Amino acid sequence: MISGLASLFRPSYPGVIVYMLQSDEYRVGPYLKWYWRTNDFSRVAKRRTLVRTRSAKLLHLALIIGMLAQIILAGVLITLGATHRMTAGVPFGLAILVSYPVVWAHLVVLPLLLGRLLIASPKERRVVKQSKEIFAKNKAIKIAVAGSYGKTTMKELLLTVLKEGKKVVATPANKNVAVSHGVFAKKLTGDEDIIIIEYGEGAPGDVERFSATTKPNIGIITGLAPAHLDRYKTLQAAGKDIFSLADYLHSKNVYVNSESPDAKPFIKSGYIQYDSSGVAGWKVEDIQITPEKTVFKMKKGKQILNITSGLIGRHQVGPLALTAALADKFGLSTTQIETAMTKTKPFEHRMEPRALGGAWIIDDTYNGNLEGIRAGLALLSEINSGKKTYVTPGLVDQGQESERVHKTVGKLIAQAKPDKVVLMKNSVMDWIKTGLREGKYSGDLVIEDKPLDFYNNLDQYVAAGDVVLMQNDWTDNYS
Repeated sequence: MISGLASLFRPSYPGVIVYMLQSDEYRVGPYLKWYWRTNDFSRVAKRRTLVRTRSAKLLHLALIIGMLAQIILAGVLITLGATHRMTAGVPFGLAILVSYPVVWAHLVVLPLLLGRLLIASPKERRVVKQSKEIFAKNKAIKIAVAGSYGKTTMKELLLTVLKEGKKVVATPANKNVAVSHGVFAKKLTGDEDIIIIEYGEGAPGDVERFSATTKPNIGIITGLAPAHLDRYKTLQAAGKDIFSLADYLHSKNVYVNSESPDAKPFIKSGYIQYDSSGVAGWKVEDIQITPEKTVFKMKKGKQILNITSGLIGRHQVGPLALTAALADKFGLSTTQIETAMTKTKPFEHRMEPRALGGAWIIDDTYNGNLEGIRAGLALLSEINSGKKTYVTPGLVDQGQESERVHKTVGKLIAQAKPDKVVLMKNSVMDWIKTGLREGKYSGDLVIEDKPLDFYNNLDQYVAAGDVVLMQNDWTDNYS
């Protein structure tokens, strides 16, 4: 209690406030919720530190100036009250003095609110309107990629393979919202053969709006899982939004990952399903999985494709097969497809393998979901290795599904039977432990209270031949 109150008056406090805003992407609501559930501001930044961007520096400076001004005002009032016998001066000055940390933690959001209302929102509307006109005029085939997970990997797969024989462009990294679509649209030249657009889903109606703006010809739905349920509230609501892409396309040229259990209730007869057994008449055979690559064959009539990819895991076979099938449909040769497939590799922090002292570290720490957990644990079970270690803090944005999801996570871990499980200490840890008990896990269980220390010293935990799978991220704005 005392240390928590004292943390409000530490010199580092203004920087902590800016860090909290930055971690919440300068969204006022989530920031204020985090602020009011924090008991000790000296213990906020456990996993990361403030990135000193221009905006962060300006906010930090404004906070310091504002706080100093309030402290000076308090000092003046206290002095006047003491020297001129102003009865209200001293207590009023003391009230102003002790309240400055809380006052400025709230005043700092005013420029953000005004900026959003007066500058960002009008600009966003203009950008979206302009991009809608650009997409409508562009004659390229437009492929939209939507889903709770696997979107960026699917988009990068398509880009890497299709550009072997076509002029292809795609939205960069995970820039997948209306404004970033608008910025992307302005860079289009009009002579593209194929345009690939990733759709993010942040709130109900997003995918429907993106479809109306970007006007896709082909839709790919990579799967449905509990994610962003703090805003969608239910999995049904998330599924309805994601599958609005199929509604826009009138159920034509819609490809859906049939290995996603939660997506199955939304699949209609006209959709084309893809999975690790094949897609659109192509059959997959002879799948081989290692920590370095995935290898398999595809056959359709007399056609044979030998696929070798740097992506790892059986769950990647379906997306790889779909990419190869689309490449064939768009006229790429067998040689072009097979050559391009060898260039495919994991996107950063998405099932990304790296060697460490003779061991393999599989980095899947990009903020995840239940199906990602399932896929990662299936990979861990399938590969041959020495000691297997599984590391996770759990999943964020699970809303009212959080307890069920994390007990399921524990059971899935138990089924995979890793030699060691490392859980990060947080609000969902006990639910995962319950799932482990119910799944009768018998390996070593370690609870880690200092995630950064653990990750920075990972080389001390592994030996040659070992495999460590690290899944999901848990930023400081989650308890």
